[in-house]
Formats: sequence, structure tokens, C-alpha cells
Amino acid sequence: MQSDWIKTRQTRYGAYVVTYLVVILAVLGATNWLANRHNTSYDSTANKRFSLSDQTIKVVKGLQRDVNVTYFDKAREFPRAKDLLDRYDSLSSKFHVTYVDPDKKPQLAKSAGVRSYGTIFIDSGLRKEEAKTLSEEDITGALIRSLKSGVRNACFVSGSGEHRIDDSERSGYSAVKDLLEKNNYKTRAITLTPASATPIQSAKIGEPAQLPANAMKPEVPKDCTVLVVAGPKYDYAQPAVDAIKGYVEVGGRALFMVDPPLKLGRDDYSGSPTLAKAIEGWGVTLNKDLALDTSGIGQVFGVGPEVPLVTNYETSQPIVKDLKEVATAFPLVRTLEVKSPEKGTAEKLLSTSANSYATSRINTPEIRIDTKKDKKGPLTLAAAGTYNTSGDKSKEGRFVVVGTSNWIDNNVIRFQANKDLFLNMMNWLSSDEDLIAIRPKEPEDRRLNMSGRQVRLLFYTSMVFLPLIVIASGFAVWWRRR
Repeated sequence: MQSDWIKTRQTRYGAYVVTYLVVILAVLGATNWLANRHNTSYDSTANKRFSLSDQTIKVVKGLQRDVNVTYFDKAREFPRAKDLLDRYDSLSSKFHVTYVDPDKKPQLAKSAGVRSYGTIFIDSGLRKEEAKTLSEEDITGALIRSLKSGVRNACFVSGSGEHRIDDSERSGYSAVKDLLEKNNYKTRAITLTPASATPIQSAKIGEPAQLPANAMKPEVPKDCTVLVVAGPKYDYAQPAVDAIKGYVEVGGRALFMVDPPLKLGRDDYSGSPTLAKAIEGWGVTLNKDLALDTSGIGQVFGVGPEVPLVTNYETSQPIVKDLKEVATAFPLVRTLEVKSPEKGTAEKLLSTSANSYATSRINTPEIRIDTKKDKKGPLTLAAAGTYNTSGDKSKEGRFVVVGTSNWIDNNVIRFQANKDLFLNMMNWLSSDEDLIAIRPKEPEDRRLNMSGRQVRLLFYTSMVFLPLIVIASGFAVWWRRR
């Protein structure tokens, strides 16, 4: 009897152990599955260096089709790639990553066209793109290019002293060109000067040159997705302005960056009055003034009042709705007046703080603020609008106006959110609102700058004084115990 009771108890305990083991294994399995599918981490770095940007999250979470990413490298390099690519993979079940060692699978690598280690191909089924480096900026850029099957052309007007996209100097636009091409735009310069079969005939002295009768009117190429007018130094001829005006009013898209009429050293900027008059017909008036920021916040970034910093955005507009608590800089910028036009819309994008003024006395050697006469902020520096006469949304013209062209030159474009704002403008103009977001940040330079005196102080403190204190403490303990 006792033997049966013992056997029954052993059986019951054995059943409990088996049940507990099954439950524990089930919990561990479920935990591992959830951790694999819902990878969560916390980034404590100051600039969120190890977190994906808003743009990347928006693009990957919005995937409507499967995307296959293939990383070709030596097997020992896979963990470095997984550190980044697994963050993408955790955002969407449609994002698939495959790691291939070209040495172990040479035939697969050869058929894919792999020429070097670290090659990354992204294939959405629409087109196959290669990411140049293992960085979020390049991978997200390649992903966008792969998803966008059409060609987007950014045409920069040239011939009147505009910024050049092949200029790598401080005031050039080579950084803009690289930025656009990473985001699936093709860039090129165009001219809007009248073409003719015969040379322009010279007039008598004192009379304007005559345009030949067989001269052809300038025209914006039809394959331009966005027309960019980047700070013309000289005013456009009326035929060129008519071409730009006609392009927008029949459904074209254009970004106008028009500098104030300033004379800086040998450079004399006209302010483009003919172009400004055409833009005024769309509800945006370019004032002949200069915005000055008197808040003093620019001193933190090493700039003066002639470079207003903006943190006030009209969040109802798609271009700036995601720009929160970030600054953009606008060197030597004129102000705008915005009102609703008859055949479209016009709205403000951003404005300065209340501690700013717009001075119209800009042709004097020294520009000063008159708090009694000058207009006080907030001051509008950029605007966006539409032009539509047919009622058909697909034939709607769009335009963006900014009171300066210097805010995206090679010297300024990397200032905080300037790059994001520019690309948001381009994406809105090309009707790619789904790509508007905050983009990957560049690694923050957090180097420690020290003077010679500080270096010597650090050396003697760490290499001399601290070791002497330790030795003296040890000697004192020894002397007390002897």
C-alpha cells in the first residue's frame, strides 16, 4: 500500500517537472520569437547616432512590396552589417536581408555583378540599386531609388550668374548636386537665353541690341520635374521670365531662391525685379529689404545678425510639418509678403523670431537697424503655393519662394536642418510627399579642443601628481604599520 502511494507521488512530481519544463521552454521560445520580430533598443547618444532617422522609418514601415537586400562580404564582416541592417529588418516584414560570402558562393556573386567586398544591392522588383557604403544615408537613398521607378530631373537655370552645380567652392552647389542624386534626382544645368538661326545684330551706339526676327523663344524643357532658380545675379530678360511663368502656370514645378538687391564688394545683385514681378502675380511679394536677427542666438553658432536662425514653421504645410525644435539658417535674406492669389494658393512656410527687423536701407556701406522705422518680426522668409486654372489636380503648378540662395551653398547646407528643408521642398514640388521627413544625421564631431596649457596641466595631473599621491598614501600606510 505504501509502495503504491510512493509510486503515485513520484508520478505526480514527475508530471509537475515535465509540465514546468514545457511551460519554461514555451515562455523562452515565445520571448525569443517576440525579441526577434520586435527588436527594441534605447539610444542614449546625444545625437541619436544609433537610431534610424524619421525618413528611414517612414519609408520602410510604408513598404507595399517586398524588398530584398543582399550584402556581399566576408563572413567575419557580417556582424558589422547586421548592426545596421537588422534595424531596418525589424521595422517591416517586407524587408528581407541576405548575407552572402563571395568566397563561399563565387557563382552567385559573379552573376550579381559583385566586384568588391562590402557590396550592397537593394531590389524592390521595380529596379535594382546599389548602396555605395554601409551607412543609413546610402542605404535609404538606394531604397528610395529602387522604389521610385520614374526619373526625376532637377533643372538648374544658368546664364545669369546663378550658383553652379559643378562648383565645389564655398558658394557653389556641388553639395546640392550630390544630395539630389543620392535621392533619385538627376541634375543638369539649362539656359533660357533666346536661340536664333543667325547672330544677334549689333545696334547703333546708345541703342539696345536687336533680336533677330527668326529668334526662337526660350522654353523650359518638358522633362524637367523641378525647375530651380538659384540666386540670379543679373535680372532675366522678359522672354526668359515668360518661359518660367508659362511653365509653372501649365502645371510645372519651380523653386525660386532670389537674393535681395545688395552690393557686396565688386558684386552687385539686381534683386531680379522682372522675375519678382512675375512671382508677385502668384501671391508672393519679394521685398527690397534685408532681415536682421537681433536675438543674439546666432552668436552661439558663430554667426551675426545678417544670418537669421529660424525655428518657427507653419506646421500645416507638408514641407515643414516635421521640422520641430530644429533650426535653419538663412544668410543675407530678404523678406516676403504672402496673400492668396485669384487662381491658386499661397502660404507662409517659416518666419523669424519677434527679435528681428527688416531694414530697407541696404545700399549703404554700413547697415543699421532703426527700431522706429524698420519692420519688426516675425518676418516671413519662405513661402509655397499652387497655380491651377483647370481644376485638375494633376495639372496643378507648384512653386516655392525663398528670399536667399545662400542657405544651401556648400558652406551652409550642412547647418542643422537646412538639408532636410531643401529636400522637403524638392519632394513636395515633385509630388513625393511620402518622402518628406527628417533624414539621417551625419556623425557628430565631438572632439575635445584643448590649449597647450590645458594639455600640460592634464599631463602633470594624470602622469605625475596622481601617481605621487598613490605612492605617498602607500608609504604612509606602511609607516603606520611598521
